[in-house]
Amino acid sequence: MLMLGRMFTMAMALLGGIFLSQAPEFAQQYRQRIGGALDELKILISEFDAQANHSGLDRQTALNIYSASPETFLRRQGEAMRRTFARYEMLEEQRQELLLAAPLRRPLVVIRHPDSTTFANAWRDFVPAVPVDFAGLIWAGGGLFCGWLIAALFGAMCRGTVRLVRPKRISQGPAAVV
Repeated sequence: MLMLGRMFTMAMALLGGIFLSQAPEFAQQYRQRIGGALDELKILISEFDAQANHSGLDRQTALNIYSASPETFLRRQGEAMRRTFARYEMLEEQRQELLLAAPLRRPLVVIRHPDSTTFANAWRDFVPAVPVDFAGLIWAGGGLFCGWLIAALFGAMCRGTVRLVRPKRISQGPAAVV
């Protein structure tokens, strides 16, 4: 039973190490997706600003015209553009944070406040990589430790359950012999 427990602990540690070693690579792929999203949003924003300027308006005035319109469609278009501007700013902030963060901290930047669409698409298309840099090795070590800890806690719970179920043995020590 002890051998099986050690094998389970080792397997959990390895799985944890493999899983967490991918965190820096996922952060890298997420950052690349942010770049692509920013490029596309920049096109939309530039077109909106150009159309507003062509009509002699600045961005805020154009948005106010949308908001004041009696037409539901135009009000909704204005709201959609406000969300586009806000998303662009949020993604640009996160891109800057990722660029300035040390490689070891980048996965934490992603986890702190990910863009749900970008995160879901990065996860869907994620391609694992072999961690050959320092950050990947540190995350792998953290995963090894977490996997070992989970297995150790699981083993401790199982041993506690077995002890509760087994009947106590009567001691046959020297005092019992008459």
